[in-house]
Order: sequence, then structure tokens, then C-alpha cells
Amino acid sequence: MGQPVERESGEAAQSELPPGQRIQRGWPVTHYGPVPKFRPERWEFRVFGATADGEKQCWNHDEFTALPHTTVVADLHCVTKFSMLGAEWGGVPARTILDIAPPAPAVTHVMVWAEYGFSSNLRLADFAAERTIFATHKDGELLTAEHGFPLRLVVPHLYAWKGPKWVRGVEYMTADRRGFWEERGYHNLGDPWREQRYSYQEVPGDGPDL
Repeated sequence: MGQPVERESGEAAQSELPPGQRIQRGWPVTHYGPVPKFRPERWEFRVFGATADGEKQCWNHDEFTALPHTTVVADLHCVTKFSMLGAEWGGVPARTILDIAPPAPAVTHVMVWAEYGFSSNLRLADFAAERTIFATHKDGELLTAEHGFPLRLVVPHLYAWKGPKWVRGVEYMTADRRGFWEERGYHNLGDPWREQRYSYQEVPGDGPDL
């Protein structure tokens, strides 16, 4: 479910949407707070926390953009109920980061950190999914600043807030911890096909206590 497929207009396309979603033409700008200014000489991507070797690993912007790139065709589902279908995302697969800087065996979750201290938590399995990607491009063009340049995470099988804009690092965790929106009433898991929008919908086991 949610795999990229050939789509037609009208009812056929509508039937492929998660419940409660509508097709969006174009890409609205949605975020909390100001758009950060990109300073390449200061930019750094970090992997830290419960790493396999106990060490932090860092890349500057040139080093990160030199990592192996791929493209993923996938939808984007916003919790505000719009869906953008069939976008092509280019960037570094999350699996590449896991391979280069592996987590310790006890790691179960990650926290993805972005500018201004913004964060989003993910189960390790969601982060390691085949189509989870640190995107630098959409449809062959560099992301704009408003849409997350130089780096945003795209997790196609979850609501879009689980993929922060302006990403700066990943923390490996041995227990779950809620991120920015998850602490403010959004569902801890965020599966659009189960319409997991808000924390009041959670059942035992979906996440840590608020």
C-alpha cells in the first residue's frame, strides 16, 4: 500500500489516497517558524547517540553531497489533509547513513534533528525503509529554501511532518522519545493509511506517555 503506481485523474486517483486526504496540485509551503539561512561553511550533518562504535560521525556540506545519491518516486501526505502524488525525490538514502554510521544493536528509534532544535522521532524500521531518503532535489531541481534546502527527510509511508525540513543530524536511541510535534498533540507513529493524526488516537504501545 502506498507504492508508486500509474495514476489517472478523477476517481481512480482519489481511491489511492489515504483516508481523509485530497489531491494537491502544486506544493504548498507549510512549516513552523522562520526559514533558516543556509551557511555552507557552517553546515554540518551529525550522527550521534547510540552508535555501534560509540563515536559521533560528521559530514560537512561538500562531504554529504558527495555521498551516493539515488531517486525515489513517492507521494507526500500532509497531516493537513493534502497529498502530492508521484514526486521524484533525489538524495541520500537513509540506509546509506545506517551503513556508514551503523547504530548499536540495542537501537530501536531515531530522532531526526533539524534547524532551531526541531525534531521528529521515528521507529528504526521506518527510518531504514527502502524509500526513506534525505532529499536534496525534487523532480530534478534543488529544493527551495522554503521546502527544506539544503536537506529534508522524506518518509513516504508516514505523514510528512515525520520528515523534517532543514535536517542537521540523526540521533540513535535505545528507547522512544517524542519529537517536537509529537509532544504537541500529533500521533507518535503517523501512518496516513491508518489516519494516525493526533495523540488522542493512540493505543497502548504506540508511544511514550505525554
